[in-house]
Order: sequence, then C-alpha cells, then structure tokens
Amino acid sequence: MSDEESLLASDLPLSDPQREILQALIGSIIPPSTDYDAPGADDPLIFRDILVTAGSYIDMFEAGLEDIDQQAKRNHDGAGFAALSDTDRHAMAEHLSRTLNPFLRTLVSITAQCYYRDDRVMQALGMEPRPPFPKGFTIEEGDWTLLDPVRLRGKLYRDVDG
Repeated sequence: MSDEESLLASDLPLSDPQREILQALIGSIIPPSTDYDAPGADDPLIFRDILVTAGSYIDMFEAGLEDIDQQAKRNHDGAGFAALSDTDRHAMAEHLSRTLNPFLRTLVSITAQCYYRDDRVMQALGMEPRPPFPKGFTIEEGDWTLLDPVRLRGKLYRDVDG
C-alpha cells in the first residue's frame, strides 16, 4: 500500500466512491498552482485533513455527494462526477458554486480551512508555517485605520430593553 493509499484508509469517513467524488470536487474548488508551487486541495495530506474535519458532517456530505453525482450522471450521459473531464468538473463546480446549498457552503468552508493550515500552502504564500499565536503578527502601532471596516459595519447586536 502506498503512502497516498494509507492516508485514505478505510478508517476515514465515506465510502471509496464518495471519497473519489469528494476529492475530484475539492480539486475543482482549489486546483494546484504552478505559479505559486502550491498543491491543490485534492492533495492526499490536505484531503485527509478535510475528511477528518468533515467527520461531524458525514450525513450531510453523503447526501450532498450523492446529489452531485446524480446531477453529473443526468447531464453527462451517465458519467458520474469523478469520471468527468477536468473541464466538465470545473464547469459543474462553477455552476454549483452559485447555489445556496448548505452542503456546498460547508464543504467550501472546510476545504479552505484545511487548505490554508497546510504548511506547504503557507510557505507558497510567503508566510511562516505556524499558528498566529503566541507570536502573533506585527501590526504598525497607531494605525487606527485598520479598524475602519469594523466601525463601518455598524452594530451586530440589538439593544435589550431592561
């Protein structure tokens, strides 16, 4: 068994076909970048992190992946999502991104979280691969304009009559 196969061992959530659909889908969401020498979200290490993180949403993921695969089969002569060409997968992912589907919103959120906590991605972005705390990041002291977006958004709460 190769390292990649052991990363996707059966102790992780979803069936093999569901993982294949998911890996193809997240590869369409964040493809590899040759310009930045960064892996795509479908990289085995990042994909494993996505699977583990998605564990508490397993029912939603199973239903969402089944729905996407069925849509692909209806629109592409019976070919499931994972069997589509890169172009067709990207076009379908682009179409799906315009929906308000809760599964897709959750998937995109988890994918972005897992992608940007990968050390290789942080290094490709020119950032030190470490947590933001306890070292923190240096901000020029006295630059109060950084708070303008917060001030402009207004209250996020309602007053309580007491």
